[in-house]
Amino acid sequence: MTIRVVAKNYVKPEKTQEFLGLCRKLVEASLKDEGCIDYGLYQELENSGNLTFLEEWKDEKSLDQHLNSSHFKEIFPLLSEYLEKETEVNVYRKTL
Repeated sequence: MTIRVVAKNYVKPEKTQEFLGLCRKLVEASLKDEGCIDYGLYQELENSGNLTFLEEWKDEKSLDQHLNSSHFKEIFPLLSEYLEKETEVNVYRKTL
């Protein structure tokens, strides 16, 4: 069964463009990861500072490989300096 990740980020208003620049690199590289079905960054309509990664992976092994990839390990830690609070990450397994 597929795995879906929802990672919500609360970005400082003055840091949104810089955050998006880093995220663009992460999305482009992640879409090439083996087992990646979908990987995108979505901006909340009513609050532009809420940016959420929505990801879908073939299985847990694919997600683990992504989390250990050089692009993830390089870029993800840099994102925290643009945030008002810690990223909220939820991982789901498709059941139906």
